[in-house]
Amino acid sequence: MSVSSSRSLRVASYNIHKSRGLDRRVKPERVLEVIRELDADVIALQEIMNVNSDDARLGQARYLAAELSGYSWCFGDNRDLKGGPYGNMTLSRFPIKFFRNYDVTWRKRERRGCLRSDLALDEKNAIHFFNVHLGTGFIERRHQARKLVSADILQHGKIRGPKIVAGDFNEWTRGLASRLMGENFQSIDLKQFLKSRRTYPGILPFLHLDHIYFDHCFDSGISGFIAAALPWWPLTICPLLPSWSC
Repeated sequence: MSVSSSRSLRVASYNIHKSRGLDRRVKPERVLEVIRELDADVIALQEIMNVNSDDARLGQARYLAAELSGYSWCFGDNRDLKGGPYGNMTLSRFPIKFFRNYDVTWRKRERRGCLRSDLALDEKNAIHFFNVHLGTGFIERRHQARKLVSADILQHGKIRGPKIVAGDFNEWTRGLASRLMGENFQSIDLKQFLKSRRTYPGILPFLHLDHIYFDHCFDSGISGFIAAALPWWPLTICPLLPSWSC
């Protein structure tokens, strides 16, 4: 597969925490403001509600999709919350030709998912984008990491072409998930770009939980980096990936 070198790709990962900010107020319009500021081509959102309701605080996915022109979207339902689906949402400026939500739940822990979206860059070229939200438990994440990189998901024989994996890995240090992903993909080192690596709600966070991994066919250098930080909201990471060829 070959992709034109004249195009770069801006990717963001953003756990919106049900649109609840550090001030405890649920205001999806603030999430919308951050997304517009990012101006990303592909956005992985986690912890988002998709209740069939006219109330934007409940129908968050529908609200964002309606307000953001120029984006296709898909939703991965992980569990029910307040009478409707709750999980991950992917927004893309490219047409979404196929999507599937993989269940990575471990035993009786909270249901978790990995939302795959096949994005058509043009008539001949596509990329596979995976929106991930792993669990908070140490053993839980080890199970999920092995499943993620297995033939069930990322190494499936029918998935050909460039892959990008973005999301909330809930891993404070370099655990098994980080090691396995690092063995198979390149990743963004936030230390090169940010003084503070806060990517989740907290008063004094020191490490980041959000990661973006991409196939080795992408150029190794990162040509740009964007970070949106508002007083009421945690940092959202958004690398600008350069051209690639596979």
